[in-house]
Amino acid sequence: MNDALDPRHIRRAFARAAGSYDAAAALQHEVEKRLLESLDYLDDTLPQLVLDVGAGPGHAAAAMKKRWPKAQVVALDLALPMLHEARKQAGWWKPFSRVCADARALPFADASVDVIFSNLCLQWVEDLPAVFAGFRRALKPGGLLLCSTFGPETLIELREAFAQADDAPHVSRFPQIAQFGDALMMSGFRDPVLDRDLFTLTYDDLPALMRELRAMGATNALSARRSTLTGRGRFSAASRAYEPMRRADGRLPSSWEVIYAHAWAPDPGAPIRERGHDIAAVPVNAIPIRRRPRAD
Repeated sequence: MNDALDPRHIRRAFARAAGSYDAAAALQHEVEKRLLESLDYLDDTLPQLVLDVGAGPGHAAAAMKKRWPKAQVVALDLALPMLHEARKQAGWWKPFSRVCADARALPFADASVDVIFSNLCLQWVEDLPAVFAGFRRALKPGGLLLCSTFGPETLIELREAFAQADDAPHVSRFPQIAQFGDALMMSGFRDPVLDRDLFTLTYDDLPALMRELRAMGATNALSARRSTLTGRGRFSAASRAYEPMRRADGRLPSSWEVIYAHAWAPDPGAPIRERGHDIAAVPVNAIPIRRRPRAD
């Protein structure tokens, strides 16, 4: 199966969704709130440069600027219209910078960033070890990486319903928690800790779910996706396949698995890999993982 992602499609989808994203992204805002609470790991540290990767409309960047008024906070996003929305959060009394760039190629000097924050962005990145290596390059030694991503149980009901309608992929694949932790270790981060949440959102019907996904920009970004619109027959077949999953309250469930991670940039000169082998590697199953209960 070809799980390659199409970066141009991702940029266009989020650019189109910039105006509707905030109203549709209740789950994203809740995850952002929980991720921001983890900044307490910094104790009384006063960072100089804070980077919000995949900043979207800029709520997290604004919250971090409020937390650290003297820090330079930069909201970075691939979609320029999202940064136009973020300007609304950057009040004149606590402004933050906005940069249109790709998470895969951060335009920052080596060892220049104190904190990298990234909420629900990395599921749209194909090569996690490479992206984490870029994050490590930009972070100062001892700098904090705090990030979240969707896990493989996300939209599992939608994936199963469309699988009964045709053979084309309709839902992007998301990384396993072990894969996420392994990518951090391969990139040389130290002391990673992973958390996991499973949320269940409910909808009146399949069209309501699809409308919300489009409003958030969370459309099928697989390069192998069908090049034509999903026909009425296939959509009806998927709707029929979804129907038996209705809950007792008559609404359709939609699962969203969220993986959280925080880790620290290593000391200068610490190796990432040597001749294809990890140096001083820690088994993935030794990384602390805190599994939180299902959140409805």
